[in-house]
Amino acid sequence: MKKILFYLLGIVALSASLSGCSGINRLIKGGDPEAIYAKGVELYDAGKWSKAITLLQNVENYYSGTSKADTLSFYIARAHFKNRSYDTASELFDTYRRTFGRSPFIEDAEGMYAMCFYYLSPSPQRDQTVTGQAIVAISEFMSRYPDSEKYGQFEQMRNELTGRLHDKEFLNAYTYYKIGKHKSAIVALKNALRKYPETPHREELMYLIVGSGYELAHNSVQRKQTDRYLSMLDSYYTFIAEFPESTHRKEVDRMAKEAKDYLAKNQKNDTQDGN
Repeated sequence: MKKILFYLLGIVALSASLSGCSGINRLIKGGDPEAIYAKGVELYDAGKWSKAITLLQNVENYYSGTSKADTLSFYIARAHFKNRSYDTASELFDTYRRTFGRSPFIEDAEGMYAMCFYYLSPSPQRDQTVTGQAIVAISEFMSRYPDSEKYGQFEQMRNELTGRLHDKEFLNAYTYYKIGKHKSAIVALKNALRKYPETPHREELMYLIVGSGYELAHNSVQRKQTDRYLSMLDSYYTFIAEFPESTHRKEVDRMAKEAKDYLAKNQKNDTQDGN
């Protein structure tokens, strides 16, 4: 009985959908721009974004240059935004803000333009080009509208996106460490610190520099070990000065002791050889 009920409900829903589509098609074929516009706005207000887009786009050229042009363009762009078509919406809002700079909708348009990039920003594991674009767009909005009631929301979004860049930089550097490319890891880890000195990964980055330096020295040929252990000890002293209570303290102390023992032994051998 339940299966029959669901089947009937499905037929009703499909019929209603087809009826709605046929109604839209009839309206468009009728060619009355005022009627099409009015129905498009009605569907827009009802949150039926796809249908509203179909109708409003159909009369966009007709109203070009009129007093309704900016409203129509804004509704179309916002409908795409609400429909989660962020790529299309970002292009439409960009065109809108360049075309209708004095529109009463301009603040909302620029806000949603920035939010499109926020929603398009991927996870830290992927390329962060769009994240950079989002941060720029959000920062521009905050600069232009410092009194916006959404200022705090945009600030929070910017902080989140900045954290995503920090995570990406950390993951890139950590990948070198994880696969044993310690020389490359040291360069990448130091670059991450220079690029984002306030990163929440600062302690971990500095610890990995010490660890990479130790592994690089430990696995080097003898003629390179002295210089590499000395470099590793420089990173060690920098690390413990900034993070004396680090949970990694015991481990880096062990690495430093091994480095010091090697250097002391090597210095002793050099002295004996000199005699």
